[in-house]
Amino acid sequence: MTDLILALDVTDHDDAVSISNQVAPYLDAIKIGYPLVLAAGLGIADELSSAGLPLIADFKVADIPNTSRLIAEEVFSHGFSGIICHGFVGRDSVLACVETAHDHGGECYVVTEMSHPGAVDFFHGGTAERIATLVCETGADGIIAPATRPERTQVLRSLIGTKKILSPGVGAQGGDPGAIAGIVDGIIVGRAIYESSDPARAAKEFSLFRTHK
Repeated sequence: MTDLILALDVTDHDDAVSISNQVAPYLDAIKIGYPLVLAAGLGIADELSSAGLPLIADFKVADIPNTSRLIAEEVFSHGFSGIICHGFVGRDSVLACVETAHDHGGECYVVTEMSHPGAVDFFHGGTAERIATLVCETGADGIIAPATRPERTQVLRSLIGTKKILSPGVGAQGGDPGAIAGIVDGIIVGRAIYESSDPARAAKEFSLFRTHK
């Protein structure tokens, strides 16, 4: 099964609500991060949830365990279904996010390798592979791996087995949904949908790559 997830990185409250309502019929989840939350507050999750879709908090949490736990508590108290954290901070910080997510019936995804060109500066050389192993050891629900480098995501798939992979970089960053959909559990699309003159039409086109059993 491959889901379509919208990365809603707009900063205007009304735009966020309008776009989410337009594209909801073609999506499986909405991912929001710091741009929208800093502009509109965590309460925006309450309004976006009216679209009836799971919300993923893409805060890429990367802090000491106590701070990570506090962030995760706030996320899930506002109705999010999932949270994304970084893995390079180590086992104890990842566990803080995983355990808090599971305590609230939610999911935790760990970034193994990012989708932008500069990610290869530090995530290569075995680092992403070590993080993937950590994901399995901590009981995290899955990883974030790049649609822009399907060959890398395939390597990481071989390490995590049936755990989920959510893959950003489709669309504006050049990731090909056709090349990645068969490897991952969710393709993440942002600007190619929300900056479109017709977001619903764009979402519908990307939804052709969804596969639901």
